[in-house]
Amino acid sequence: MTEPNGDMRSLVEQIAHALVDAPDQVQVTAVDGDQATVLELRVAPTDLGKVIGKQGRTAKSIRTILGAASMKLKKRYTLEIIE
Repeated sequence: MTEPNGDMRSLVEQIAHALVDAPDQVQVTAVDGDQATVLELRVAPTDLGKVIGKQGRTAKSIRTILGAASMKLKKRYTLEIIE
């Protein structure tokens, strides 16, 4: 069986790759906590606006997808977009 953190990491990575102009600079790291796993997303400074979206709509959508996917795994994941 594959590791759930890796699956969630690759899910966020794939979404970010589709949104940005510099996909080679996309980095997703998983930080395990006692309550939840935090996925830290780093992109090129010029692509930050594309990942966040107008009024944070794109970031909210990514978090919604992450939440829905994590329900299946019965584990909580949160997304942090690192500047």
